[in-house]
Parts: sequence; structure tokens; C-alpha cells
Amino acid sequence: MYNQHGAMVAVKSRLVIFDSEGVIKMPDRLGVTINKFIMGEQLSIPHATGDFSGLLNELVVATKVIAREVNKAGLVDVLGKTGNTNIQGEEVKKLDEYANTAIIQKMDHTGYLCAMASEEEDGIIEIEDKHPQGGSYTLAFDPLDGSSNIDANVSIGTIFSIHRKISSAPKGTLADFLQRGSEQVGAGYVIYGSSTMLVYAAGQGGVHGFTLDPSIGEFLLSHPFIKIPERGKIYSVNEGNSHKWDDRIKGMVDYFKTDDKQTGRPYSSRYIGTLVSDFHRNLLYGGVFMYPGDADNPNGKLRLLYEAAPLAFICERAGGGSIADYEDILDIEPTTLHQRVPLYIGSKGDVDICRKFLKGEM
Repeated sequence: MYNQHGAMVAVKSRLVIFDSEGVIKMPDRLGVTINKFIMGEQLSIPHATGDFSGLLNELVVATKVIAREVNKAGLVDVLGKTGNTNIQGEEVKKLDEYANTAIIQKMDHTGYLCAMASEEEDGIIEIEDKHPQGGSYTLAFDPLDGSSNIDANVSIGTIFSIHRKISSAPKGTLADFLQRGSEQVGAGYVIYGSSTMLVYAAGQGGVHGFTLDPSIGEFLLSHPFIKIPERGKIYSVNEGNSHKWDDRIKGMVDYFKTDDKQTGRPYSSRYIGTLVSDFHRNLLYGGVFMYPGDADNPNGKLRLLYEAAPLAFICERAGGGSIADYEDILDIEPTTLHQRVPLYIGSKGDVDICRKFLKGEM
């Protein structure tokens, strides 16, 4: 921690800095590493064992390894398809496979986890007997979100979700993963773009962003206490699917496109096609991302455990909202590992408008 002599201090779960007059000020691009920040958060929690901090720090290393490989795309043989399909029936890209393996191999021997689940794997990933057992947490992850954009050099990402183990079984069970998003103890994502940035939220704390400095190989605090604007000016949706939407959804999207100066419309349309990228932009600038169900996919295409719930956890702690149709994402109790849900997420005011359209109130 800092005291008035320049030492870091954790106060009420917030990392703070004292200036020369002994006055507290918020850190802003002060070169605080993510490891130091996580430790500061841990020190503010009575009876913390350090296991959660250790888990996060190991996961940070895994994402650095993935970032290194992503940055080689086009120079080494990491682009293209493997020829296999995943549990979702999607073609697996080489970087998908690499990222999935990198996270599993980095996390399975730490002793912090009872089991893992990946968007790329059919069932639970058990911790092998040769590794330490008795971990208190589960880790669910999408190793490389936006893989269809990999070969075009468009931003992609990693999403993760952490729950406490709730079963009494010696190893992790399905029940340990099928928990509401509101029960998450931490969630985050990494975006591999013009820079590599990691954003996470834990417990009841805020949302913090860290940018990877490649010259020293460290994530440094760059976006402390992120807050999403109450309303935005951006809507993000794949309008190529509009012919399959029902009238509620068509009316909702038309609302955001309609000119009405009094309500700040029309909104601008921005759609990258990588969930992490679209979400990250709206988290910083405000707006709403929409992936509705349609005639072909009534439950949408996004996975609850690996995509919707962790991003909803982050968004709501940043002051935003998230729904699947009109039910809050964090209130949904999963029934399967690869359950899909519609997703409307972003600025609270914009998500409230979506909710009203979906309930037939607008």
C-alpha cells in the first residue's frame, strides 16, 4: 500500500494515492501493475486467503501468452482453420485452439480451481489427479471471442467468469457451474486490438481496466473505476438478420434509428461482430449492444456462461444494464453448460428502452 510517504494503500476496497499534502487522490495512469492492484484489493478484504488473487494473477499470465501469439498472426502459422468443429458446431480456428490450450495448461495445476469449462469443450474440464486438488473456484471462459474475425486482423478477445464451488463433491461438478450470474465472484475480458487491455470486476468492487505495456510485459492501470454513461449514442446489432426478427425487435431498432432531437436520436450504428469489441466500445462511450433471438435461433447465439453473464457482471458494476428479452441476465439460472440467450447490454437507459419494447410497452 502507499502511505503519505508514497506507499500504496487499500481503503474500503479502493486503491488510492496520497499526494505531497497527504490528500487522497484517485490513481490515473500511475504505473500501478495489475498484480499490485489485485494485492491492494486483497488487503482490503478481511480474512482473504489470497487464493482468488492467485487465480487472477495466473489468469493474467495466460492472457499475456495469448496476446503474444495473437500479435504474431500473419508471421507464423497461427491463422486459418484446424479442420475441426467445436461443441457449438463451429469451425475451430488455430488461434481458438491455441488460446483454449493456453488457459487450460496455465490454470489446471494452480490448486485454485476445482474444475473449468470452455466454450470450446463439450463438458467440464476436470483437474487431473496429478495436479493439486481442493480448489475453491470454477473458471468458465471463452478463449477467443470473435474468432471469425481473426484472419481479417480485427480485434478479438478472451472472456472469463469465476464462481465459488458450492458442491461438497471432491471435484467440481456441473452444479458448481450452473449458478446465476449474480453469484459470480469475478469476471473479466481481454481485448486484443490496437493495444491489449484487460478489464475486470470482482466482488462488490468497481470495474478497472489495465493496458499491456509490451516494453515491460506488464498490465498497467489505465482505466480506474470505469462507469458507463446512463445513455449513449450508439446501437450495435447485426441488421443483416432483420428479416428474421419479430415486430418487437424491428420496432426497437427502428426507434434507435429514428430522428428525434428531444430524445437524442438517431443513434449511430456501430457493429464490429466481435462481442468483446462492441461491448468494450459501448462500456466506454455508452450505447447498447443487441443480439436478439430470431426465427432461426429463438434463444440467440451467445452463450450465457461464457459471454452474457460475465459481461453483464461487469456492465452492471459499471452502472449499466443487461437483459435477455426482459429478464435480467444475472438472474437467469443456467440449465446447461452451453445454454444460449438473447442479449441486450449497455447503458442502463438504453437497455430500459429495449426492455419496454420487448414487453410490448413501447
